Amino acid sequence: MVWTPGHTGLFLDHAAEDRLYALFHLVAFRGLRRGEACGQRWTDTHLDAGLLTVAKQLVVNGWEVYEDDPKTDAGARTIALDSGTVRALKRHRAQQDKDRKEWENAWVETGRVFTRGNGELLHPANVTRRFIELHEELGLPPIRLHDLRHGAATLAHAAGASLKDIQEMLGHSSITITADTYTSLLPEADLAIAEAAARLVPRARATPENTAPEAGGSDGAESAGAEPVPDGADPLGGIREINFPSAHAPLTQTAPDEESEAE
Repeated sequence: MVWTPGHTGLFLDHAAEDRLYALFHLVAFRGLRRGEACGQRWTDTHLDAGLLTVAKQLVVNGWEVYEDDPKTDAGARTIALDSGTVRALKRHRAQQDKDRKEWENAWVETGRVFTRGNGELLHPANVTRRFIELHEELGLPPIRLHDLRHGAATLAHAAGASLKDIQEMLGHSSITITADTYTSLLPEADLAIAEAAARLVPRARATPENTAPEAGGSDGAESAGAEPVPDGADPLGGIREINFPSAHAPLTQTAPDEESEAE
């Protein structure tokens, strides 16, 4: 299950003043797993360079939380941060600095980007609970926190990222996992890309596939010599708009919130 971009925007606007806003923003746009976001360290977060290295994660065993390495070698990765995500993280860091001063000697220094109000480690289950509270306040279609990660993949795909790009962003160990999970999510985007690519090749000779119906045809909607343009495609060759799937469109694979390595 994934939200439409409109749903994601509504949620982020609603959560903008929440203490965990930057975490939700990071997951929504760059696709970190819940445990990776909770375990992210400032020493691995380079905001001036716009880069973030995933080197640790927080894992839940029963109710106990412990630090561990990423699930696979591919999970240990460096990803680029867009300017909006950098701004969100800088704002979050400034608030954390204020909290540190207010708590003084009672502050617990963990070095984590996202913490409790006194600096202690976040419990991933509490992050999920807060996510649910926020989206239920808006009445948005119910999704898991992990589905924000799926949404980040669909956004990247719509923006032109290849499956290889998405595999590296998400830290999948195999591109097959990425392909099996995401190739069915944005068929409209793929259609628009295919049509735009085909129009880049100039044709001097009329052929059945590039000859438009004569004027006065059955619908009369297209002028002679013009090719029909699919919804979402720019007549000049660009992609004007992406029609995302419904928020209720199922993925080809799903996983519980404590996600499997496959996702």
